[in-house]
Amino acid sequence: MSISSREKKNYWKETPIFEFFFQNILLNNRKKFLKIFNTHIKIKKSFSILDVGTSPLNLKSENIFIKKFKNHKNFTCFSNHDLQPIKKNFLNFYFIIGDARKMKFRNNSFDIVHSNATIEHIGSDKMQLQFISECLRVSRKFVFITTPNKYFPIDFHTKIPFLHWLPHSIFNIILKLFGDNFFRHKKNLNLISFRKMTGYCSKLKIKNYKIIFNNFLFLKSNIILIIRK
Repeated sequence: MSISSREKKNYWKETPIFEFFFQNILLNNRKKFLKIFNTHIKIKKSFSILDVGTSPLNLKSENIFIKKFKNHKNFTCFSNHDLQPIKKNFLNFYFIIGDARKMKFRNNSFDIVHSNATIEHIGSDKMQLQFISECLRVSRKFVFITTPNKYFPIDFHTKIPFLHWLPHSIFNIILKLFGDNFFRHKKNLNLISFRKMTGYCSKLKIKNYKIIFNNFLFLKSNIILIIRK
């Protein structure tokens, strides 16, 4: 099954029979991420906020974070896709198209840098490291990054249980046999484990951070990295 241009923008393969079920899980999980954010980071009206990886899609499960701060006075959405489809919903926001691995902002430009379900689509491990480094560089106070946990039994991108636990060479071949020429490439999907995330923090010499797990069905479904500068 090939992936449409719409699905590429959202990095999401639709499964017609189970789509309602998966979308509800996604929505509920992202609401939980927001609760975790609110618990650990207290927003002031004066804070400037950057959302890295804003989705261009008008779906219930998308952009939960920016919907929460719809009336915030200093909010910037950053994406490598055209965000024109959602601009009318956030008239007071700034919208910028660019590469999150090399953002054209000055150091400490934003009080808070937030990114949901983007880092796994950045590319290689080296590029993911660069992504965290950039988020840290342009942040003044906090960085909040969420990503699926590689060792959760099902990857919600491919929807195939346990396949993503295999070595990437085998994962690549099997997805190719299924006709998937998008997610089989690391440039489009490179899942992160707890060990890899802590390794990134170590390489970047980040000391003041914590990693929190979001649980689904009593298993660790998502990794949340919170950095305080």
